[in-house]
Amino acid sequence: MIESQPLISVIVPCFNEEDGIAMCHERLSAVLSGITEAYEIIYVDDGSRDRTAELLRSFHQADPRVVVLRFSRNFGHQPAVSAGLDAVRGQAVVIIDADLQDPPELIPSMLELWRKDYQVVYGVRVNREGETGFKLWSAKMFYRIINSLSDVEIPLDTGDFRLMDQAIVSAFRQMPERHRLLRGMSSWIGFNQIGLHYERSARFAGTTKYPLRKMLGLALDGIVSFSTIPLRLVTIMGFAAALLAFIGIVYSLVVRLVTHSWVQGWAISFIGMLFMSGTQMLCLGVLGEYVGRIYTESKQRPLYLLREVLRSSQPRP
Repeated sequence: MIESQPLISVIVPCFNEEDGIAMCHERLSAVLSGITEAYEIIYVDDGSRDRTAELLRSFHQADPRVVVLRFSRNFGHQPAVSAGLDAVRGQAVVIIDADLQDPPELIPSMLELWRKDYQVVYGVRVNREGETGFKLWSAKMFYRIINSLSDVEIPLDTGDFRLMDQAIVSAFRQMPERHRLLRGMSSWIGFNQIGLHYERSARFAGTTKYPLRKMLGLALDGIVSFSTIPLRLVTIMGFAAALLAFIGIVYSLVVRLVTHSWVQGWAISFIGMLFMSGTQMLCLGVLGEYVGRIYTESKQRPLYLLREVLRSSQPRP
Protein backbone atom coordinates (compact mmCIF):
# COMPACT_ATOMS: atom_id res chain seq x y z
CA MET A 1 0.00 0.00 0.00
CA ILE A 2 1.05 3.60 -0.56
CA GLU A 3 2.17 5.46 2.54
CA SER A 4 -0.23 8.02 4.01
CA GLN A 5 2.34 10.72 3.26
CA PRO A 6 3.83 10.50 -0.24
CA LEU A 7 7.58 10.63 -0.61
CA ILE A 8 7.32 13.08 -3.47
CA SER A 9 4.68 15.48 -4.81
CA VAL A 10 4.86 17.05 -8.26
CA ILE A 11 3.02 20.30 -9.05
CA VAL A 12 2.12 20.86 -12.72
CA PRO A 13 0.39 24.19 -13.57
CA CYS A 14 -1.65 23.89 -16.77
CA PHE A 15 -3.22 26.43 -19.10
CA ASN A 16 -4.56 25.23 -22.47
CA GLU A 17 -2.21 22.23 -22.59
CA GLU A 18 -4.45 19.69 -24.36
CA ASP A 19 -1.86 18.98 -27.07
CA GLY A 20 0.93 18.00 -24.71
CA ILE A 21 -0.54 17.10 -21.33
CA ALA A 22 -0.92 13.39 -22.15
CA MET A 23 2.78 13.06 -22.99
CA CYS A 24 3.67 15.08 -19.89
CA HIS A 25 1.62 12.72 -17.70
CA GLU A 26 3.12 9.64 -19.34
CA ARG A 27 6.70 10.78 -18.79
CA LEU A 28 6.04 12.00 -15.26
CA SER A 29 4.34 8.76 -14.25
CA ALA A 30 7.15 6.67 -15.72
CA VAL A 31 9.84 8.66 -13.88
CA LEU A 32 8.01 8.69 -10.54
CA SER A 33 7.10 4.99 -10.70
CA GLY A 34 10.78 4.24 -11.13
CA ILE A 35 11.52 6.10 -7.88
CA THR A 36 8.67 5.02 -5.60
CA GLU A 37 5.01 4.09 -5.57
CA ALA A 38 4.42 6.73 -2.87
CA TYR A 39 3.95 9.81 -5.01
CA GLU A 40 1.25 12.23 -6.08
CA ILE A 41 0.91 14.48 -9.11
CA ILE A 42 -1.04 17.70 -8.58
CA TYR A 43 -2.32 19.26 -11.78
CA VAL A 44 -3.56 22.84 -11.40
CA ASP A 45 -5.85 23.86 -14.26
CA ASP A 46 -5.47 27.63 -14.50
CA GLY A 47 -8.79 28.31 -16.22
CA SER A 48 -8.06 26.40 -19.44
CA ARG A 49 -10.51 26.90 -22.31
CA ASP A 50 -9.66 23.72 -24.23
CA ARG A 51 -9.89 20.01 -23.32
CA THR A 52 -7.25 20.20 -20.59
CA ALA A 53 -9.77 19.76 -17.75
CA GLU A 54 -11.35 16.73 -19.45
CA LEU A 55 -7.97 15.06 -19.86
CA LEU A 56 -6.99 15.77 -16.26
CA ARG A 57 -10.21 14.14 -15.03
CA SER A 58 -9.35 11.02 -17.02
CA PHE A 59 -5.89 10.93 -15.41
CA HIS A 60 -7.49 11.11 -11.96
CA GLN A 61 -10.00 8.38 -12.74
CA ALA A 62 -7.22 6.07 -13.94
CA ASP A 63 -4.86 6.78 -11.02
CA PRO A 64 -5.97 8.03 -7.56
CA ARG A 65 -2.48 9.44 -7.03
CA VAL A 66 -3.41 12.19 -9.49
CA VAL A 67 -4.92 15.29 -7.86
CA VAL A 68 -6.69 17.92 -9.96
CA LEU A 69 -7.32 21.50 -8.85
CA ARG A 70 -9.39 23.65 -11.20
CA PHE A 71 -9.47 27.45 -10.91
CA SER A 72 -12.67 29.44 -11.37
CA ARG A 73 -10.83 31.49 -14.02
CA ASN A 74 -7.31 32.20 -15.23
CA PHE A 75 -5.37 33.59 -12.25
CA GLY A 76 -1.87 33.12 -13.64
CA HIS A 77 1.11 30.80 -13.42
CA GLN A 78 2.41 31.94 -10.02
CA PRO A 79 -0.98 31.58 -8.25
CA ALA A 80 -1.35 28.14 -9.89
CA VAL A 81 1.96 26.98 -8.42
CA SER A 82 0.95 28.51 -5.07
CA ALA A 83 -2.29 26.51 -5.11
CA GLY A 84 -0.26 23.37 -5.63
CA LEU A 85 2.00 24.27 -2.71
CA ASP A 86 -1.08 24.67 -0.51
CA ALA A 87 -2.29 21.19 -1.47
CA VAL A 88 0.89 19.07 -1.43
CA ARG A 89 1.50 16.33 1.13
CA GLY A 90 4.85 14.97 -0.04
CA GLN A 91 8.12 15.06 1.84
CA ALA A 92 9.76 16.55 -1.25
CA VAL A 93 7.94 18.77 -3.74
CA VAL A 94 8.83 19.34 -7.40
CA ILE A 95 7.49 22.20 -9.55
CA ILE A 96 7.52 21.54 -13.28
CA ASP A 97 5.66 23.00 -16.28
CA ALA A 98 3.50 20.88 -18.58
CA ASP A 99 5.31 21.90 -21.77
CA LEU A 100 8.18 19.42 -21.16
CA GLN A 101 10.86 22.04 -21.66
CA ASP A 102 12.11 21.00 -18.23
CA PRO A 103 12.76 17.22 -18.39
CA PRO A 104 10.96 15.07 -15.77
CA GLU A 105 13.89 12.64 -16.06
CA LEU A 106 15.91 15.11 -13.98
CA ILE A 107 13.77 14.48 -10.89
CA PRO A 108 15.81 11.45 -9.63
CA SER A 109 18.98 13.59 -9.68
CA MET A 110 17.16 16.31 -7.74
CA LEU A 111 15.95 13.75 -5.23
CA GLU A 112 19.50 12.44 -4.78
CA LEU A 113 20.73 15.96 -3.90
CA TRP A 114 17.75 16.41 -1.55
CA ARG A 115 18.82 13.27 0.31
CA LYS A 116 22.22 14.94 0.76
CA ASP A 117 20.53 17.61 2.92
CA TYR A 118 19.79 20.27 0.31
CA GLN A 119 16.40 21.85 0.98
CA VAL A 120 16.14 23.42 -2.50
CA VAL A 121 17.47 21.97 -5.76
CA TYR A 122 16.81 24.42 -8.60
CA GLY A 123 17.38 23.83 -12.29
CA VAL A 124 19.95 26.02 -14.05
CA ARG A 125 19.42 26.30 -17.80
CA VAL A 126 22.60 25.76 -19.81
CA ASN A 127 20.98 25.82 -23.25
CA ARG A 128 17.45 26.82 -24.29
CA GLU A 129 16.35 25.10 -27.49
CA GLY A 130 13.60 26.43 -29.71
CA GLU A 131 13.72 30.03 -28.45
CA THR A 132 14.47 33.17 -30.43
CA GLY A 133 17.52 35.34 -29.91
CA PHE A 134 15.34 38.10 -28.48
CA LYS A 135 13.77 35.67 -26.00
CA LEU A 136 17.21 34.48 -24.87
CA TRP A 137 18.50 38.05 -24.55
CA SER A 138 15.44 39.27 -22.65
CA ALA A 139 15.60 36.29 -20.26
CA LYS A 140 19.27 36.99 -19.58
CA MET A 141 18.59 40.68 -18.95
CA PHE A 142 15.61 39.76 -16.74
CA TYR A 143 17.78 38.09 -14.09
CA ARG A 144 20.62 40.57 -14.29
CA ILE A 145 18.38 43.62 -13.91
CA ILE A 146 16.50 42.07 -10.98
CA ASN A 147 19.75 41.11 -9.23
CA SER A 148 21.18 44.59 -9.75
CA LEU A 149 18.15 46.15 -8.07
CA SER A 150 16.97 43.46 -5.68
CA ASP A 151 17.94 43.02 -2.05
CA VAL A 152 17.87 39.22 -2.63
CA GLU A 153 20.13 37.53 -5.18
CA ILE A 154 18.26 35.21 -7.52
CA PRO A 155 20.43 32.56 -9.24
CA LEU A 156 20.95 33.37 -12.92
CA ASP A 157 19.18 31.43 -15.68
CA THR A 158 16.76 29.65 -13.38
CA GLY A 159 13.00 29.24 -13.42
CA ASP A 160 10.39 27.66 -11.20
CA PHE A 161 11.61 24.14 -12.03
CA ARG A 162 12.92 22.98 -8.68
CA LEU A 163 12.64 20.48 -5.84
CA MET A 164 11.85 21.79 -2.38
CA ASP A 165 11.80 20.31 1.09
CA GLN A 166 8.79 20.46 3.42
CA ALA A 167 10.49 23.25 5.37
CA ILE A 168 10.54 25.45 2.26
CA VAL A 169 6.91 24.64 1.45
CA SER A 170 5.91 25.57 5.02
CA ALA A 171 7.74 28.89 4.63
CA PHE A 172 5.89 29.58 1.35
CA ARG A 173 2.58 29.03 3.10
CA GLN A 174 3.48 31.80 5.55
CA MET A 175 4.03 34.32 2.74
CA PRO A 176 0.59 35.64 1.67
CA GLU A 177 1.60 38.38 -0.78
CA ARG A 178 -0.41 38.63 -4.01
CA HIS A 179 2.34 39.78 -6.42
CA ARG A 180 4.55 36.71 -6.37
CA LEU A 181 7.87 35.78 -7.94
CA LEU A 182 8.36 32.27 -6.55
CA ARG A 183 11.99 31.92 -7.57
CA GLY A 184 12.76 35.15 -5.72
CA MET A 185 10.73 34.05 -2.69
CA SER A 186 12.64 30.76 -2.66
CA SER A 187 15.96 32.65 -2.59
CA TRP A 188 14.68 34.91 0.21
CA ILE A 189 13.73 31.87 2.36
CA GLY A 190 17.30 30.61 2.36
CA PHE A 191 18.31 27.19 3.76
CA ASN A 192 20.73 24.92 1.85
CA GLN A 193 20.24 25.41 -1.88
CA ILE A 194 22.09 24.05 -4.89
CA GLY A 195 21.76 24.39 -8.65
CA LEU A 196 21.52 21.48 -11.07
CA HIS A 197 22.59 22.32 -14.63
CA TYR A 198 20.62 20.92 -17.55
CA GLU A 199 19.80 21.59 -21.19
CA ARG A 200 16.29 22.94 -21.69
CA SER A 201 14.33 21.40 -24.53
CA ALA A 202 11.96 23.06 -26.98
CA ARG A 203 8.26 23.03 -26.16
CA PHE A 204 6.66 19.66 -26.89
CA ALA A 205 3.41 21.33 -28.02
CA GLY A 206 1.51 24.59 -27.81
CA THR A 207 2.82 28.12 -27.46
CA THR A 208 4.59 29.96 -24.68
CA LYS A 209 2.43 31.21 -21.82
CA TYR A 210 4.96 33.97 -21.04
CA PRO A 211 4.99 36.49 -23.91
CA LEU A 212 6.90 39.76 -23.59
CA ARG A 213 4.01 41.51 -21.79
CA LYS A 214 3.86 38.89 -19.04
CA MET A 215 7.65 38.76 -18.76
CA LEU A 216 7.73 42.52 -18.18
CA GLY A 217 5.02 42.18 -15.56
CA LEU A 218 6.93 39.39 -13.83
CA ALA A 219 10.11 41.47 -13.87
CA LEU A 220 8.24 44.42 -12.37
CA ASP A 221 6.82 42.21 -9.63
CA GLY A 222 10.30 40.93 -8.87
CA ILE A 223 11.83 44.39 -8.65
CA VAL A 224 9.06 45.96 -6.57
CA SER A 225 8.56 42.93 -4.31
CA PHE A 226 12.21 42.43 -3.45
CA SER A 227 13.73 45.91 -3.56
CA THR A 228 13.28 49.46 -2.32
CA ILE A 229 16.01 50.73 -4.64
CA PRO A 230 13.49 52.36 -7.06
CA LEU A 231 12.29 54.50 -4.15
CA ARG A 232 15.88 55.48 -3.40
CA LEU A 233 16.36 56.39 -7.06
CA VAL A 234 13.31 58.65 -6.78
CA THR A 235 15.00 60.43 -3.88
CA ILE A 236 18.24 60.81 -5.88
CA MET A 237 16.34 62.17 -8.87
CA GLY A 238 14.57 64.60 -6.57
CA PHE A 239 17.91 65.93 -5.34
CA ALA A 240 19.20 66.15 -8.93
CA ALA A 241 16.12 68.07 -10.01
CA ALA A 242 16.46 70.41 -7.04
CA LEU A 243 20.13 71.00 -7.89
CA LEU A 244 19.28 71.80 -11.50
CA ALA A 245 16.55 74.18 -10.36
CA PHE A 246 19.05 75.93 -8.03
CA ILE A 247 21.55 76.31 -10.87
CA GLY A 248 18.81 77.75 -13.05
CA ILE A 249 17.86 80.26 -10.36
CA VAL A 250 21.47 81.38 -9.91
CA TYR A 251 21.93 81.67 -13.68
CA SER A 252 18.76 83.72 -14.13
CA LEU A 253 19.75 86.08 -11.30
CA VAL A 254 23.23 86.60 -12.78
CA VAL A 255 21.80 87.29 -16.24
CA ARG A 256 19.26 89.69 -14.77
CA LEU A 257 21.67 91.64 -12.57
CA VAL A 258 24.88 91.62 -14.64
CA THR A 259 23.73 91.68 -18.27
CA HIS A 260 20.96 93.28 -20.27
CA SER A 261 20.24 90.17 -22.39
CA TRP A 262 17.55 88.50 -20.31
CA VAL A 263 16.29 86.33 -23.16
CA GLN A 264 19.49 84.31 -23.18
CA GLY A 265 18.24 82.17 -20.28
CA TRP A 266 15.31 80.69 -22.16
CA ALA A 267 17.27 77.56 -23.14
CA ILE A 268 18.21 76.46 -19.65
CA SER A 269 14.75 77.40 -18.38
CA PHE A 270 13.13 75.33 -21.08
CA ILE A 271 15.45 72.36 -20.47
CA GLY A 272 14.98 72.63 -16.73
CA MET A 273 11.20 72.70 -17.10
CA LEU A 274 11.23 69.58 -19.23
CA PHE A 275 13.62 67.80 -16.87
CA MET A 276 11.55 68.70 -13.82
CA SER A 277 8.30 67.59 -15.48
CA GLY A 278 9.77 64.30 -16.66
CA THR A 279 11.32 63.59 -13.28
CA GLN A 280 8.05 64.28 -11.48
CA MET A 281 6.10 61.97 -13.76
CA LEU A 282 8.68 59.21 -13.36
CA CYS A 283 8.68 59.59 -9.58
CA LEU A 284 4.89 59.48 -9.50
CA GLY A 285 4.95 56.32 -11.60
CA VAL A 286 7.39 54.56 -9.27
CA LEU A 287 5.45 55.63 -6.19
CA GLY A 288 2.23 54.53 -7.90
CA GLU A 289 3.59 51.01 -8.37
CA TYR A 290 4.31 50.65 -4.66
CA VAL A 291 1.05 52.29 -3.60
CA GLY A 292 -0.88 50.06 -6.01
CA ARG A 293 0.64 46.96 -4.45
CA ILE A 294 -0.16 48.23 -0.96
CA TYR A 295 -3.76 48.72 -2.13
CA THR A 296 -3.91 45.21 -3.58
CA GLU A 297 -2.49 43.63 -0.43
CA SER A 298 -4.80 45.63 1.85
CA LYS A 299 -7.91 44.16 0.18
CA GLN A 300 -6.72 40.67 1.21
CA ARG A 301 -8.60 38.90 -1.54
CA PRO A 302 -7.74 35.22 -1.96
CA LEU A 303 -4.87 34.49 -4.32
CA TYR A 304 -7.06 32.08 -6.28
CA LEU A 305 -10.53 30.47 -6.24
CA LEU A 306 -11.19 26.78 -6.87
CA ARG A 307 -14.19 25.51 -8.80
CA GLU A 308 -13.34 21.82 -8.55
CA VAL A 309 -11.03 19.56 -6.55
CA LEU A 310 -10.44 15.94 -7.51
CA ARG A 311 -8.56 14.04 -4.82
CA SER A 312 -8.95 10.43 -3.85
CA SER A 313 -9.03 9.49 -0.18
CA GLN A 314 -8.21 5.88 -1.01
CA PRO A 315 -4.57 4.79 -1.56
CA ARG A 316 -3.82 2.74 -4.63
CA PRO A 317 -2.87 -0.90 -3.90
